[in-house]
Amino acid sequence: MIIRDISFDDPLTNLQQDDQMLCAAESGQAGEVLRFWESPSVFVVMGRSGEMDQDVDVNTAQADGVPVLRRSSGGGTVVQGPGCLNFALVLSRNLRPELSLINRSYRYILDQILAALQSLQIPAEFRPVCDLVLAGTERKFSGNAQRRGRVFLLHHGTILYNFDLSLVTRYLKMPARMPEYRKSRSHADFVVNIPVSRLEIIEAVSGTFSRVSGGQQAGVQQDF
Repeated sequence: MIIRDISFDDPLTNLQQDDQMLCAAESGQAGEVLRFWESPSVFVVMGRSGEMDQDVDVNTAQADGVPVLRRSSGGGTVVQGPGCLNFALVLSRNLRPELSLINRSYRYILDQILAALQSLQIPAEFRPVCDLVLAGTERKFSGNAQRRGRVFLLHHGTILYNFDLSLVTRYLKMPARMPEYRKSRSHADFVVNIPVSRLEIIEAVSGTFSRVSGGQQAGVQQDF
């Protein structure tokens, strides 16, 4: 597995890079990849079937000059920017039978993230279908989504570690559909940062996926 830490200034370019990784794998030009990235500017991104009028406070986003984009994977609408670390995985469905069913694939991937975070003493837990929360409070710090190709899948995940959480309330409406464990809590009462650094997350997650890929971690490629 190739592991990269590469971020672009433009949020759209970051999203397009993930799609290009999947296309390269599907065409046989590349294989499995784990990419970390973080946007230096704030933006809103909807899932493949998200509806702007239902999910986004469009007037506020436009007034603040915050772009509203769409990614190719599913999932809900989120706000991103500094302090929100993305991990994008391109994984082979042929090499990993755990990825055959979508719910099973979420659990398989997020179990690796949980193992990494537990090594950092973060009391994290999985909540179906694709969230990670802090134990006890059940406050969410990671959301996940997928785009599934013929042979490979693209998994998008976020980890909040130093994000301005007030931006979630500023730009997003309350979602029409919520997981049961949310219990209709407001954005302010639902999302949370975890108390670790960006570098700690990258090193822990990289090490975990290197081990499950059957190899030793050779280091993270940094491209700027």
